[in-house]
Amino acid sequence: MEKAYVQVYTGNGKGKTTAAFGLALRAICANKKVYIGQFIKGMEYSELKAVEYLPGLKIEQFGRDCFINKDPESEDFKCALEGFDKIKDILKNGEYDLVILDELNVATFYELVDVDEVIEVLKKRAPHVEVVITGRYADEKIIDFADLVTEMKEIKHYYRNGVKARVGIEK
Repeated sequence: MEKAYVQVYTGNGKGKTTAAFGLALRAICANKKVYIGQFIKGMEYSELKAVEYLPGLKIEQFGRDCFINKDPESEDFKCALEGFDKIKDILKNGEYDLVILDELNVATFYELVDVDEVIEVLKKRAPHVEVVITGRYADEKIIDFADLVTEMKEIKHYYRNGVKARVGIEK
C-alpha cells in the first residue's frame, strides 16, 4: 500500500465488525495478509471459520465470555493485556498488511488496555500496516489520532423486539 491509515468503526449501531471483516475479505482478495485480534470476545462466532477458507487470514481472540452486562473481572484484564502484547509485536514486525483490532474501543473504554499506549503502539507500527479499530465507545484520543472514523448509528434493531443473535447474521 502506498500509505497505511488508521480507521475506526464505532457507534451503537450494528455492523462495525461486519464492515471490518468485509475490508478483510477485500484485502485478502488483493493478495494481502490480514490479522484480526478480537478483544473482549472469547465465544464461538461464525466468522472464526473464515480461516479455513481464506489463505492469508489469521484470527485470535483475547477474551472470555462477553462481560458487557457486568463489570470485567481480573481474567478479562489478563486476556486483554496478553492480547495487546501480541498486537504490539504484530504491528511492529509488519508481517500483515491489514490488522483489525476488533472491539479494542470497548477494551479501552473499560480500561482493560490503556488508550495512550494504544496510540503509541500505532505510531510505532510498520509503515505499510493499515489498522482498523472497531467497537462502540471510541475514545476521543483514538478518534483524533485516526485518519478515518465511521460511526454506526442504530436507527432500529430487531434485538429490541426480543430477537436473539442468529448464527450467520449476528454471530
